[in-house]
Amino acid sequence: MNPSRKGITLAVLQLALVASLGAKYALDRVRLPRVWAQTVAYDPDLPIRGRYLSVRVRVDAHQVYGGAEPPKGSPVNSWSDQRDVRLRAEGGHLVAYTAPQPTGLRVTNWRTRTGDLAVALSEPVAFFLPEHAIDPSRRQPGEELWIEVTVPEKGPPRPIRLAAKHGDTFTPLEIK
Repeated sequence: MNPSRKGITLAVLQLALVASLGAKYALDRVRLPRVWAQTVAYDPDLPIRGRYLSVRVRVDAHQVYGGAEPPKGSPVNSWSDQRDVRLRAEGGHLVAYTAPQPTGLRVTNWRTRTGDLAVALSEPVAFFLPEHAIDPSRRQPGEELWIEVTVPEKGPPRPIRLAAKHGDTFTPLEIK
């Protein structure tokens, strides 16, 4: 086989691999449950920067913590109470359940500035943005950033789109 034919064969194989992965994710979006979840946006301190928004996804974890208070002391201590979980979509909410064995998904609880108890996935979810898009995490006072996710049987939720919630008004964001 000559070198150009080998190159074309390799390109076709790579294209088939990428297309099959895209088809799997498209099928998962149709097949798996989807929910909206509130987010906690933050600026990650990573050496590789890109056009993405890094958010921690809040979950309903009453089954995990059972009303337990976060650890006392500095806000840094809240990270010591991480627990392995499995995620499910139930009644339009992202719900965490205690996992009998390590899953790679963990939640942590803390008190917000307003004193409310919050629980979110410990690992952030990255939502990739177009190059010239305005940062959607910068919200007006009283607005919350929400994310629609697909909930796979294993692994972290997969982001689909963002929305802003102001009071009872929920508006999906068109990011261009």
